[in-house]
Amino acid sequence: MEAAVDQVARLSLAEPASVDPDRLAQLYERFGAQRGEDLVCRAMEELAFRLGQAGRLYEAGDRLELRRCAGILAALADEIGMTALRRVAESVAFCIDSADAVALSAVLARMARVGERSLYAIWDLQDLTI
Repeated sequence: MEAAVDQVARLSLAEPASVDPDRLAQLYERFGAQRGEDLVCRAMEELAFRLGQAGRLYEAGDRLELRRCAGILAALADEIGMTALRRVAESVAFCIDSADAVALSAVLARMARVGERSLYAIWDLQDLTI
């Protein structure tokens, strides 16, 4: 049985944010610099709120509202080019639909990590000239 201990893998919780700068550029081109920036800032505020709300809904056991919250998160993330966050939020909905409580817990933790990193990545991109 000691050999099994040698096969334990360490999982890295560090995953890069995936932000599509072309999506941001399209927003800025479509709406202009000022309105584009306003839209991105409002989306970021809403994403931050929804990420916190998701945790509260999970703790409260409200899976229906959590699924709705994840759907809104996915749509907002897609709108401003946060591709990794969109995929993880869609995975939250899938876990709820499949009633997989263990996977849901893990994916929610991942969504919080990816969401935080994505928000920082967008913030950093806004410092660049688009």
